[in-house]
Amino acid sequence: MLNFAGTPPLVAMAETDSRQLIAADLRALITRIESSMRLIDAAMMEAGVLETGGDPAGSADIFVLDDVTPRYATASAALNACRAGLGHALQCLSESGTPG
Repeated sequence: MLNFAGTPPLVAMAETDSRQLIAADLRALITRIESSMRLIDAAMMEAGVLETGGDPAGSADIFVLDDVTPRYATASAALNACRAGLGHALQCLSESGTPG
């Protein structure tokens, strides 16, 4: 994460500088969320392999009752919603910089 300990308050900064700082922070948050989503996807795949004993997930002979995947799926959906919201905020911020 970025360290803004020595950064002056946003009100004291030029509008362009503060907008760039906010945009950089939003991009960093989006990157972190995407990293977490990849970790969740990997954990879901690993849990699936462990549950099926390595058999392909589409095998007709295997029925898996999995209590972990719904929690991962819920967490992934929440992160996806956060990512979408941050993306929208970033878009709005970039649009606010264009003269209208």
